Parts: sequence; structure tokens; C-alpha cells
Amino acid sequence: MKFHQLTFYASLFLTGVMMLVAFVFDFSKTSILNMKTGMAATFLASILLMIVINYFVLDFLFNFYGKKQISRIRTILPQEMMGQEEGMNFTQLGERVSEMSQKTATELDTMKEMETYRKEYIGNISHELKTPLFTIQGYVETLMDGAVENLAVRDKYLSRIDTSVERLLDIVKDLDMINQFESGEIDLTITEFDINILVREMIDLLDLEAQKINAKMQLQAAQQQIFVKADRQRISQVLVNLISNAIHYANRDNALIQVIIKPINHKVLIEIKDNGMGIKPEALPRIFERFYRVESSRNRRDGGSGLGLAIVKHILEAHHENIEVHSVYLEGTTFSFTLEKGE
Repeated sequence: MKFHQLTFYASLFLTGVMMLVAFVFDFSKTSILNMKTGMAATFLASILLMIVINYFVLDFLFNFYGKKQISRIRTILPQEMMGQEEGMNFTQLGERVSEMSQKTATELDTMKEMETYRKEYIGNISHELKTPLFTIQGYVETLMDGAVENLAVRDKYLSRIDTSVERLLDIVKDLDMINQFESGEIDLTITEFDINILVREMIDLLDLEAQKINAKMQLQAAQQQIFVKADRQRISQVLVNLISNAIHYANRDNALIQVIIKPINHKVLIEIKDNGMGIKPEALPRIFERFYRVESSRNRRDGGSGLGLAIVKHILEAHHENIEVHSVYLEGTTFSFTLEKGE
């Protein structure tokens, strides 16, 4: 057993106090023997006095040795856990350890999520690049094997190779754009323009795409002219991606895509609404992820980089705006965002 000098002195002190109480009690017993009430009161007072003295002595010893142990623990535990506090007790130390454990567990969960996302992202991008690359490789090998002599086959295959190359370039350009947005390398050119005119231009641009599925596109504006302050080119990218996305997902029978514009206080609300199949609730939180597709097989067949909604989200965040989506499965989807209202 290890000898502690302070504990020894404390035991001597307590022994002395007990002897003093016993001496006082013995010295005064003659005067209190004839008073039963007085004797009981003196006995209880002696007990209470011993309890109080023992409490303070033991509390002092526990605190003293506790601080010594905490000082030793300081040399083992990380500095960020212990902080700069010198008077820390075991309760505070336990709370600090619990907080650090919870923080570490949260960081580990985040790292696991990031690792899962990294693996999925690499798998998605490799798949997106692999499809057009294998297509190009197959057509080139066929041409090298002699098909180049057949002019009809050569022209058809070269056209398909060109389409695959365009798709590769779209993926690379979209990825580069997202990376520039995330690193803050893209500066916005804010101007004031009529959002109604821009929407009509985008509808005209996508009219041929809508005609392929006999879809109707409508602009519903609350006013004849509605001015906004934003980067016109970037907002045109947002509108093209959202309207094109609505066309792809619109109901093939009586397909209708509506663009609704209305001022709300100092903002202008833009909604792109379709009457398509909608999005399942479990897919909604992920639709703005890179390469995430609600119906992967159909979208890959139709082309596109799979980065459209991710680009939309980054462009609007650069404008300090958010995009929201409301969808009812088998009924339709509405994407909405706001822009600063012009003069």
C-alpha cells in the first residue's frame, strides 16, 4: 500500500478531534448526568460535529488527490480535450470526454459518408465516361477492319462517333463548371433584364425537343414585364436544364410544362412545373447530386451529362438563392427558385 503523507496528517487530525470530543464529553458528564435531555442533546451535537468535520476533511482529500490525478491525465489526453482550465474536476473531465467521444463519432460517421459518396461518385463518372468511350472504340475498330470502304457505313459511324465525342465534351465541361463554382473561380455578371423575355427564348430553343413527345409549353407571367437582377447567361443555363428536365419527365400523353413567374415582395418567384411521373420521396434528397438519376437507364439512353441539376444548384447558390422541389409521385414535379427583383 502506497503511503500518502497528507492522508496520514488528516487521520491524525481526525483522531485528535475525536479524542477532544471524547474528553469534553467525559469532562462534562458529571454536570449533565442528572439531565437526560441535556445528555442526549450533547451526544447529538457531538455526532453532528464529527460528521461536519469528517465531511470537510474527506472533501478536501478527494479534491486534492482528484486534481493530482487530473494533472497526470493532462499529460496523456489531447490538449484540445483538456483545454486551458486548471481547476477541472472529475465531473467536468467526464463531460469533456463524453463531448469529445461524441464529436469523434460524428466525424467518423461523416468520413464514412464521404467515403461512400467518393466511391459512388467515382463509379458514376467512370460509367458515364465508359459508355461513349466504348462506343467510339467499337466504331473505330469496325472502320479499321474495312468498313471505311463502305461510304454509307463510314458516314453513319463517323456521325455516331461525333455524337459520343460531343457527349464526352459535355461531361468534361459540366464537371469543370461545377469545380469552378465550388472553388469560387466563376464571377457573375449581374445585370437587370426582363425574365419573361429570357423564358420565352428558352422555350423557343427547346420547342423542337418538346415536339418530339407532343408536349406543350406555357409561360404564365403575372405581369407583362418582370425585371430581375442576375447573371443572364447563368440563369439561362438554369432555365434550359430545368425545362429540358421537365420535358424528359413529362407525361407522354397530354404532356404539359408550365413556367410560372410572379413577383413576391422584393423577389421574383420562378416555377417550372410538369405533369409527369413525379419523383419518389426517397429520391428527392439526392436529385441535386452529381450524376444521380431518378431513372438511370432512360436518361443514359437519352444522353446528357447527368450534372444538370447539380449545375442549377451551384448557379443559384452563387446568386445567394436556393432551389426547391415539390413532387408527388405519378402526378408531377415543380422546381422553384427566386431572383432579386429589378427596378
